[in-house]
Amino acid sequence: MNASSGVWLSINDYSRYKDVSISTIRRHIKNNILKYKEENGKYFIYVPSTEKLRLREEEEVLKIKLETELLRTQIRQLREENNELRMLVELYEKQSANKPMPSMELPPELPKLL
Repeated sequence: MNASSGVWLSINDYSRYKDVSISTIRRHIKNNILKYKEENGKYFIYVPSTEKLRLREEEEVLKIKLETELLRTQIRQLREENNELRMLVELYEKQSANKPMPSMELPPELPKLL
């Protein structure tokens, strides 16, 4: 298999992708169970292209779930804000209905400076 048809994942990314502990992955690296490479003291595990496609799909699903949850939170906040504004409008309308309309008087004149 050509190495360019896959992707290299860090130990943390591979751990999340496979839902396996980091210590298990390190043990597999030590026993040459996984195809890996080391760059600047960091290990990367090879994931073939078929798994790469599945990883992208899972990533997209997670992004959509996260975005959906964010939108739900925003909708909830907007509903609360809308309810508060409705309440304030109702209070203002009640106060306005109980008070007579002020007459259109001009403000007092300012004193003249010499």
